[in-house]
Amino acid sequence: MFDKSMTSTIFLILIGLLLTTPNAYPADWLSVHGYYKSYFTAYDWPDIDFFISNKFDYTKESPVYAAVDNHLRLKTTALITDRLSLTGAYDFSPRAERDTTLNPVPSWLASISTTRSGYRVDDIRYRLYPGPKDTMGNFGIYQNLDRLFLTVNSRFADIYVGRQAIAWGSARVINPTDVLAPYAFNELDVEDRIGVDAVRLRMPIGLLSEIDAGYVFGDDFESKKSAMFLRGKINYRRSDISLLAVGFRENLMIGLDVARPIGGAGFWFEGAYVFDKALNSDERDGDYDFFRGTIGCDYSLRDGTYLFIEYHYNGAGVNDFENSSETISNEAYGEASGYLVGKHYLAPGVNHQLTPLITIGRQLLANLSDPSVFVMPTVEYNIAENIYLSGGAYLGFGGGADCRGDSDSLPIVLHLTCKSEFGNYPDYYFTSFRVYF
Repeated sequence: MFDKSMTSTIFLILIGLLLTTPNAYPADWLSVHGYYKSYFTAYDWPDIDFFISNKFDYTKESPVYAAVDNHLRLKTTALITDRLSLTGAYDFSPRAERDTTLNPVPSWLASISTTRSGYRVDDIRYRLYPGPKDTMGNFGIYQNLDRLFLTVNSRFADIYVGRQAIAWGSARVINPTDVLAPYAFNELDVEDRIGVDAVRLRMPIGLLSEIDAGYVFGDDFESKKSAMFLRGKINYRRSDISLLAVGFRENLMIGLDVARPIGGAGFWFEGAYVFDKALNSDERDGDYDFFRGTIGCDYSLRDGTYLFIEYHYNGAGVNDFENSSETISNEAYGEASGYLVGKHYLAPGVNHQLTPLITIGRQLLANLSDPSVFVMPTVEYNIAENIYLSGGAYLGFGGGADCRGDSDSLPIVLHLTCKSEFGNYPDYYFTSFRVYF
């Protein structure tokens, strides 16, 4: 296993060699760019009603949780030869937040992009301050070596070796085939995909067609924590068609992705069937196999309005939220990065450019079985070239939660019941300031 200090040392040596030998490369051999982003978020958790012997007792009001996240990302690409390049990206993120020990926030509901991929052999230390053995307070400094890969451009294929972004799917909101390192639908910062450690080959086989294959390494190179994939993409009569097979953490996924224009609109279908532990005959259980599919279309109006709508079917989900534990306990679903617990979802959205500098948008995700809905209105102002200010809210509507107990039995045992999916998400509000350079 690589020591974490060894990983960072190798990275620094590579960068040092590149920076100290500029005469070996053309004048434009090195490019450096990036961005600075600052997010302020405030979370308002749902209140919980308490009932004793079916009589209302009191309402517990949850405190507001707030955080300020500053995110500096530096990206660099070095052209070593005309066929070989090195790409890197490093994130530095100071964060001030309300002490999470007072009101813990589940990681799957975190809105700021702090998600870390499980497909990494090793990594540099994530939290710089406080130290690993120190108690976490209301301020922390974090880092992420998110890209570090070599690109080899040969005559027949492009080869990528190292930490890189790998993602698939044409769907706008929920991608069934994207199982390696996807973002949740309510992430604020989805500009850069989470890097994974992989070896990848992309070979063109015709106009807009390719073979894409690779191996993605898990922790300490363990095969049961790793993934491998083979994808073929062709363009047939204006349709982009992709067939995909992914073996991940001993599961097998077979996927299909189709995207094409129809008239003035765009259409897409993305579906995937997951076979639980299909690559481990000793643990194979067909009861946990599931299918997920997304179908949708979009259309752009002449006045600058963009419209889209998607329907998503989740075969691992349930119609009754009170049975959501069945979905949560499906290990293959979790390993496929699934997080929604319902079966049927509808996701419409609209963006409109009010002026050349101001854009407003609204998107929602509705669980049709609960029913419950998550509404996401946003507004963005382009202050100057490469400088943006935006704000918005993510609001959940639906049945909340209550705690019930019986006074006839002492001590009173309380049972928490959640009545819907999005009715139990926190409402949160955000502003963001972004500068690109």
